[in-house]
Amino acid sequence: MGWVWLAFLAAGAMTLMAVLGVRSALWSFVGAALMLGAAGYAWQGSPALGGSAPDPRAATPREDPGTTQLRDEMVGRFTLDAAYLVASDAMGERGDDRSAIRVLLGGIGKLPNSYALWTALGTAYARHDAGQVSPAARFAFARAKRLAPAHPAPPFFEGLAHLRAGDFAAARPYWVRALALTPNGVSYRRELALRLALLDRLLAMQQPGPPPR
Repeated sequence: MGWVWLAFLAAGAMTLMAVLGVRSALWSFVGAALMLGAAGYAWQGSPALGGSAPDPRAATPREDPGTTQLRDEMVGRFTLDAAYLVASDAMGERGDDRSAIRVLLGGIGKLPNSYALWTALGTAYARHDAGQVSPAARFAFARAKRLAPAHPAPPFFEGLAHLRAGDFAAARPYWVRALALTPNGVSYRRELALRLALLDRLLAMQQPGPPPR
């Protein structure tokens, strides 16, 4: 069918040029372009191969850019541990969760008291372990909360891990805690409040309605 469509394309192009009154000097140029396309198709085309739907994961980022920006606002962009976070993000976007974890563990080896790296490690473990909040993820989040008990990032991202695992009810207490730890006037407080409100709405929609009368 590829050759049939190529023939239709050539005939249509010639007819259109005749209708539009294109000078005959340009006909050879168009013909050469069509012949070049035909040669390329004959060389690299594979019309006998069956079609397949594209993999949506190849074109869709694995992390919401808004969440990454929110994390940067919460933990800072110009810190010693930020380079490890960026490198881990790059590995995660490629689907290489093992390397993302190794990068974070390397950073923790040099900055063992970085709550930001421990928080990111919890997220990376959850993503690596089929999206579940595994014991390794819980350990990393717990370590982050011990290092920074008054910072909202560890509970927020632990709640986000539960949310991604499909356990919306389990996520809510973490987000309530994160919002309570966020001072008024902080740039990302409104974002946390909005996400919590959306989660509450989602939980309300999941509640069974009153029985019909």
